[in-house]
Order: sequence, then structure tokens, then C-alpha cells
Amino acid sequence: MKKKIIRVTTVPESLGGLLTGQLKFMSQYFEVIGISSSGKENNLQKVSTKESVRVIPVEMTRKITPLKDLKAVWKLYKIFKKEQPFIVHSHTPKAGTLSMIAAFLAKVPHRLHTIAGLPLVEATGFKRFILNTVEKITYLNATKIYPNSYGLVDIILDHKFTSKQKLKVIGKGSSNGIDTGFFNPSLYDIKSKKDLKEKLHIPIDNFVFIFLGRMVTDKGLNELISAFSRLNQTHNNITLLLVGGYEKQLDPLLPESERIINSNKNIITTGWVDDVRPYFSIANALTFPSYREGFPNVVMQAAAMELASIVTDINGCNEIIQNKKNGIIIPVKNENALHDAMLHIINNRDIAITMGKSSRKIIVSNYERTEVWNALLKEYNSL
Repeated sequence: MKKKIIRVTTVPESLGGLLTGQLKFMSQYFEVIGISSSGKENNLQKVSTKESVRVIPVEMTRKITPLKDLKAVWKLYKIFKKEQPFIVHSHTPKAGTLSMIAAFLAKVPHRLHTIAGLPLVEATGFKRFILNTVEKITYLNATKIYPNSYGLVDIILDHKFTSKQKLKVIGKGSSNGIDTGFFNPSLYDIKSKKDLKEKLHIPIDNFVFIFLGRMVTDKGLNELISAFSRLNQTHNNITLLLVGGYEKQLDPLLPESERIINSNKNIITTGWVDDVRPYFSIANALTFPSYREGFPNVVMQAAAMELASIVTDINGCNEIIQNKKNGIIIPVKNENALHDAMLHIINNRDIAITMGKSSRKIIVSNYERTEVWNALLKEYNSL
């Protein structure tokens, strides 16, 4: 009889997206159950079908909602007591706190939580105090903490959230690795790229910078919009392609940034897309000036698609990108440095192509998805 593992995320988009393929892989060796909020259009059930695992909905919010959180803890506790799992393994901040408390109360022997970024890094005042406290509660109730980058280990220890003995990075980092056969530039020919550029009204010869992710302040979008706008004054044949949706309630952009996005014909927005690869295929470089990350999938995906990347000097980003080898690393919140890096890429397109090819080699060698899965399987078996 297979031992039982319950994987928990706050929303189904994380369970099915962040961990794509992982639950199905693990179900060869364990009985796997997925838990998250049901999501829009019953997305949790879609994850169940895609990953071939049983799922149980537990409504969780990404905001601070004490009454709803207590209700979720109680429901998780009852599920854990009924299912008697060998392991509860959580991802995302809210799911981590709620499920680690519930798993501790239910006496689950192995309570694992993966850290893929710390929202508290940018918080201040009372909000910072609350987030610090919640983080400590999560770590206290977990038996093992898996930061998904080595830089996160240093941050966690600096904040004294837990002991070094409780921490472990799986493999070389990343929560799920990259399927380099899927993220492969050779899948896209000249015609398909030309057709997409025409659809998006991007001139065929324009140099395309791409940003992919949530269009929020924490991702450095205000600096990116301003830097591109300045660059566009001296260079007409460039495009900024923004792939992702706004989160205006949680982390809105500056009104000036939105005004520029809406008025500059060389800034193209797509909203949320299900398949990001075609958009990477028509781009020349990734711009990702984020303030904080865990181990960013976007940077790995872009690298696998042979793009040079401009990233900030934060954990995860500075582990995937080696400055001047497969991209450019700039200081956080530095619009001028971002502008200069983008200008350097435009003026040295051959170097950008070389960086892109180097990027894919690094991803294939270090972050292939099956290697990450097998490293986690080895960890599970060691328990």
C-alpha cells in the first residue's frame, strides 16, 4: 500500500501551474492528494484531471482574513485526521501557515513547507511585524523547510526564522525545474513568429523586450515602464511586450505607469496567456527587474528559450543569471541601471544572442524538470 502525501497551495493555479507534472510523477510512488481553494471555473477539478490525482477544496485567501483563516485551519485539520497522511507538503505563504498549523495539531509526522519567495522583504511597520510573526509560526510547526534558492537560506537565517538544521535546498534550487523539451526555441519557425508579431502589431524588425508575470509594483514594473519610455525617445524600433495581468487591489502600479502603458504604441499588453512560449519566441531579451523572488520560473523559462535576461541582484535571479555570461544583473529599484542595461543589449545584439545560447545550456545542465522531481523523490524516501 502506497504512503499518502498531501500537497497544499492557496490557489489551484499554483497547484497546477507552479507544480505542473510533479503531482502526477509522485503518484507513481505515493498516493497523492491535492488541496487548494476551488478557484474560478472549478480550476481545482481541472488540476485533478490533468495530474490524475484526487483533490479536496479548502477555501483560502491570499489576504489577512483571521476568521476565514481559522475556518480553513479547522477544515484542514479534519481532512488530515481523516486521511492520515505520511507527509503534508505546502507551497505559497498562506497555505503554508494554515496547513502547517493544522498538520501539527493532527500529528502528521512529516510537515514540509517550500519557500518560494518572502513577501515580507518589501513590507514595513506593523504589516512587517505581522508577516514576520506568521512566518515564524509556519516554520515552528513544520518539520522541514525547503527554500527553493540558496539566497533564501541566507535571508531566513538572517531573520532568525528557524534553525539551519531545519533548512534544505532540493537539488540546485527551483520548486519544479523546467521542461526544456517544452520550453525549446526550435519549436517555433520564422512563419509562426512573423504571424504572432503581425497579430500583436509589432513591426517585424523591432527589438522586443519581454516582461512576463504579475503586473505589479513588486515586480519592478514602474522602473521598467519609465526606463523603456526614456529609451523609446531615442530608439523607435523597440517594443516592450508585457505578458501578464494586473493585481490592482494587492499591489497596483503608479498611475503614471498605467498612463504610459495605455498611451505608448510601442508597449504591448496581452493580459494572462495560457502558453507563454510563443511570446518568448518573438522576444530578444527578458527584462525582469523584480524586488523579491524565490527561484523565478520566468527567468528559467526565458533562459530555456535562449533569451538573454536583465534581472535584479536578488536571490534566485542571481543564481540563474551569471553577469555578462547569460545576462546582465542590475541593482534593485534602479531605473538608470535598467535603462543602461537595455541600451547595452540593443547596441550589442550579437552579444545578446550569445548570452541567450549560454542561458539554455545552463538550464539544461542544472534545472531540467525530471532532475528536480527525482531530487524531491529522494528527499521523500529519506523520510
